[in-house]
Amino acid sequence: MSIPYSDWKNFSCFFSAEYSQIHLKRCYQKGSVENPEQKSYENCYTFLYYLEHGQIYYEQAEKAPLILKPILLFYGLVHLIKACILTTDPAYPETTAVLAHGVSTRKKKKQNYLFFQDEVKIQKNGLFPFMSEKLFHMKQLEGEKVIMEELLQLIPELDDLFFLLNGKRTFAKIHLLNEQFEIPEAILDHYHMTENRFKEYFPTKFKNGIEFTNEGLSFKLNDKIHLDVSPLKFNYEDKFHAIPLHKSNLFTLPELLIHYLLLYNLSMIARYETEWWSELTKMMPNRDYPFIDTFLAITMKKGPFLIYQYLMK
Repeated sequence: MSIPYSDWKNFSCFFSAEYSQIHLKRCYQKGSVENPEQKSYENCYTFLYYLEHGQIYYEQAEKAPLILKPILLFYGLVHLIKACILTTDPAYPETTAVLAHGVSTRKKKKQNYLFFQDEVKIQKNGLFPFMSEKLFHMKQLEGEKVIMEELLQLIPELDDLFFLLNGKRTFAKIHLLNEQFEIPEAILDHYHMTENRFKEYFPTKFKNGIEFTNEGLSFKLNDKIHLDVSPLKFNYEDKFHAIPLHKSNLFTLPELLIHYLLLYNLSMIARYETEWWSELTKMMPNRDYPFIDTFLAITMKKGPFLIYQYLMK
């Protein structure tokens, strides 16, 4: 059983080559990797340094002005993700193809550009499709375009801000009683489904399925249920699970991937859209600013939490 996450102190155990080697060996044995002992010895320092470099980026981001935060947070997350990949793929990186970002964005923004309406495009090769497959066994659609507003609506900690600025909620809180999740019945109106239809539809969005009880919209947690690839998101600030009120193609996307896509685009903007980025941070002309600023504050804490959850799984 893993220790509850509080902050970077939880990563302290990994800053021992001896412990990191043992951790990697366990991961390789679980994944039926050949020569787990040797591979774990070869990779323990690389694994440790990925985590250390990631932590340094995050710590610098906390001290940095807003205009630099997305760049530091993106590269911090990239280093932490590489550590996770190394737990499943001891040969990483085998080719230079997996070192690219794996997503692209429109380099020159249009006039009257709004971040909410911006999009990133998923590429065939690179870190994004590679980690989707290695960490979550998900095959991403090459060429698929993802809109920033859709991604922001899948961050549960932004629910209050959406309510204040847009007048509508993006998540409904799920109650946990006696190891049972209780989904509020109001979800049926949002999904335009009857109770029976919802009970057929919802389990298909979990890797190992779920089983509803006879009464209402309750289902029991078991060890085989992985919430990473599912519609349920964990509100890190208020410590509860929640369900998106908007049924979309993206709502089973693991939150680690959502943070990666948002930080990628924001880091590209911070580097290449100097005029727009400076005006946003100084003039605060529209809702883009509060959502970006709040998201950066959330991902500063939640990014490492999501990584730790993955490593200790």
